[in-house]
Amino acid sequence: MAYSKDYNVNPEDTDVATQSKINAAGLINSALENLWQKCYIDMANGNLVRWNRILDAIWTILGGDVVEGDDKDKQMEEINMSLYKTGSLNHKKSGFASVEGDESVNMALQYLILKNKSLFLRRLQNSQGKGTAYINEDEDDFD
Repeated sequence: MAYSKDYNVNPEDTDVATQSKINAAGLINSALENLWQKCYIDMANGNLVRWNRILDAIWTILGGDVVEGDDKDKQMEEINMSLYKTGSLNHKKSGFASVEGDESVNMALQYLILKNKSLFLRRLQNSQGKGTAYINEDEDDFD
């Protein structure tokens, strides 16, 4: 069976199972990149509801490789709980120009929590080797 040349794979590792893993990884990375692009647009527009939903979609992908109850799982739960304690995300307004007073302060707090949630997920993605900057905590850094 012939496979297209992949310069990231050793020729002896091109069995069907390896090809399947490579294809799945590519699809996951593509899905994540599409979600991040939408995330950045909603962040820039101040659409907190959609931004949070997209971050939750990213978590469902990345969280699949996290053991339930471990530190990363607990950190995500803490972020979500801090967000939920601020009250409902505003479903009817997008951006900060249309709100005033306490509502504006609350939206600003929610924005900061969502930004932290985004950073947490991006760092998790990188630590899992699915992002732009793979971090292997087992290797020494000789830079």
